[in-house]
Amino acid sequence: MRIGIVCYPTFGGSGVVATELGKALADRGHQVHFITYNQPARLDFFSANLFYHEVAVSNYPLFDYPPYELALASKLVDVVRFEKLDVLHVHYAIPHASAAFMAKQILLTYGIFIPVVTTLHGTDITLVGKDRTFKPVVTFSINKSDGVTAVSEHLRQDTYKYFAIENEIKVIPNFIDLTRFSLKAKDHFKKAIAPEGEKILVHTSNFRSVKRTDDVIRIFAEVVKRIPAKLLMVGDGKERADCEQLCRDLGVSGDTRFLGKQDAIEEILSVADLFLMPSKNESFGLAALEAMACKVPVVSSNAGGLPELNVDGVTGFLSDVGDVKSMSENAIYILEDPQRLAQFKENALKRAKEFDLHNILPIYENYYTEIIERSNETV
Repeated sequence: MRIGIVCYPTFGGSGVVATELGKALADRGHQVHFITYNQPARLDFFSANLFYHEVAVSNYPLFDYPPYELALASKLVDVVRFEKLDVLHVHYAIPHASAAFMAKQILLTYGIFIPVVTTLHGTDITLVGKDRTFKPVVTFSINKSDGVTAVSEHLRQDTYKYFAIENEIKVIPNFIDLTRFSLKAKDHFKKAIAPEGEKILVHTSNFRSVKRTDDVIRIFAEVVKRIPAKLLMVGDGKERADCEQLCRDLGVSGDTRFLGKQDAIEEILSVADLFLMPSKNESFGLAALEAMACKVPVVSSNAGGLPELNVDGVTGFLSDVGDVKSMSENAIYILEDPQRLAQFKENALKRAKEFDLHNILPIYENYYTEIIERSNETV
């Protein structure tokens, strides 16, 4: 099968999922073509089946903003025609689904029909999509897709709630490559962070307000009153400076490290004891799944799709958004007893295995085949 994948080439969840999916499909013998404006962050070319096509956007003085959607549509036409793709899989509704629709219409003038699968990842629906400026385009693009998937049941229901969607939306959850995340903790790394054997708490995000990174600091400040601990804050964004100041205000800056963006997140998670995710909203919680794959239990909010991943009282705990007291108590409960912590760690890994890449990949392959066959019947 020849598959075109369109995604944002950044560290965000949708880009990571799209890239890992493409790499796995290539390993299974499919020919995979990435079409985007930069090489995706996690994309390497150790497979003969992987290809990257850059979308170049010209900067004409006439345009205040480069017309990326038009450039992407034109590139999609080019790649589909000359690489003879069987299906286009676009990740994130804006602007990828609308660009794919435009490309699809242009390709019809060449006598080519290309089915389009759109995967919804979260903020394209819950944040950007609900903006009245974009809502008609998002609705139209989803309805004109030949197949639509969402990464959680909660996101699927949100999409039906906020948009007049006629298409069936199939839930295909995010996944994890357990071979990548099954690292043994490096003792020297752990010793450098926690020289006295302190517990290590981790948070990873893009430091936006929706991640409630200030709650992470407040939870840790309560934990460290009872249990010797260190906090690793991974990622970067506009909330970082405020978090650094809050650490100083709460007297925990000496026990907190801000590590910035990291490629090898699995090495950091491999030394962690607890993962904190107090987000206001999460369509799925890919960062939490990565932690669980490293045997790290999760204390999180109960927002969005998180209850579909983090099993309350088993792999960690769920609390209402903003309930720092509850999250702090749950974190202490897990960490204060070594045997209890060990059981939560085992439970986290067991749950993560349900989302192993090898379980989810066949679902995508079967869905592509279904969409292609259905489309061929209507052409």
